[in-house]
Amino acid sequence: MNTIDAVILTLLNTIACFAFPKLLSVIMAPKKKRTAPMPTAITSQTEAYQSP
Repeated sequence: MNTIDAVILTLLNTIACFAFPKLLSVIMAPKKKRTAPMPTAITSQTEAYQSP
């Protein structure tokens, strides 16, 4: 095997070692479910300042 072949294989191996864990983390990450936002009560300023 030539020296250039060893360099090319080393570079490919280095790229694979950096890319493979990132690819696995993207694939294996838990999927987040989209849920509807919880309704919140909105009061107007006039309702908040009314005297009983």
